[in-house]
Amino acid sequence: MLFHIEQSHEPADCPYGSGGSRSLHDATVDGVTVHGVWGAFSEHVVFILVEADDLEAVHRFLLPGMKTCTASITPVSDRPIPHPA
Repeated sequence: MLFHIEQSHEPADCPYGSGGSRSLHDATVDGVTVHGVWGAFSEHVVFILVEADDLEAVHRFLLPGMKTCTASITPVSDRPIPHPA
């Protein structure tokens, strides 16, 4: 399953100069494949597309930023909702 993650932090908690936005997640977590990371850096927002079989793995992936960030996790798909039968 694909998950679109929007991770944001306050300017005072910005990791700029101390690891950067990729320090706010752990790309080595088993069961999570990162497909892309993009930033709206002046807004202190990072957008991440990951693939995982369960939400627990996604939560482990986000642990490094848990004390300084909020995250919205949305399951996404390229398949539209099927028509009713």
